[in-house]
Amino acid sequence: MTDIERAAKTLRTAYDSGKPVPPLAGDLLPVGDTDAAYEVQRTQVRWWVKQGRRRVGAKIGLTSRAVQESFGVFQPDFGVLFADMAVADGAEVDIELLSQPRVEAEVAFVLGADLPQEQVTTVDVIRATDHLLPAIEIVDSRIADWQISIVDTIADNASSGLYVLGNSPRRLADVDLRLCGMVLESGGEPVSVGAGAACLGNPLHAVAWLAQTMARAGDPLRAGDVVLSGALGPMVPVTPGAAYEARIAGLGSVRTAFSNPGVRA
Repeated sequence: MTDIERAAKTLRTAYDSGKPVPPLAGDLLPVGDTDAAYEVQRTQVRWWVKQGRRRVGAKIGLTSRAVQESFGVFQPDFGVLFADMAVADGAEVDIELLSQPRVEAEVAFVLGADLPQEQVTTVDVIRATDHLLPAIEIVDSRIADWQISIVDTIADNASSGLYVLGNSPRRLADVDLRLCGMVLESGGEPVSVGAGAACLGNPLHAVAWLAQTMARAGDPLRAGDVVLSGALGPMVPVTPGAAYEARIAGLGSVRTAFSNPGVRA
């Protein structure tokens, strides 16, 4: 078994057991080797697809400077979205299905056309976008105590967990994505604030980066894909029993809640 296969198996074990594992970088994977990390991710994706999971899009991570600084990572990454990761707007999430969840507010793009080019402009993204939705990404890590490097988070499918989409689509032309303000609230109090400019200057830039990167890897974005374009503000650790609502100017709101295993129904 190669180190790539060992790393993938280690992460799958963490998924199945719910118990985080030590960092992979410096042990099974070379420090800073993003190519090896993406190979682990692809190994995971192939395994999941064989198990019957359905790919529905992609997510961009580490787009917010605040999030980058919190982990000492200064480049974006990406992971794969599956249909079973989607949570209905307003639904309660069983927190025991997650290891160490955090939430962040994002803009979701739903594509109406393929983006197969290896050189993608923001105009290409605008033309390919069918509609936008407000989103809450529930990020999670199989790496203990979130002690992640760029290698660890890439291998771990960009620290993916679940995601929640709003139900009222908006046209791209009706939203100022650079200036759209975001407030993420819990219990009526703001816990994270930001704007579109926090996401690589504009969420359009993030999606263009993703489209180029995936096309060069031979796995381009396709019509119908959902793209989570990256955090508009700092991630927030989830409190059991808490509810979170994200409001994004021009896009509306989206909400989710988490169970509290310490409280009996």
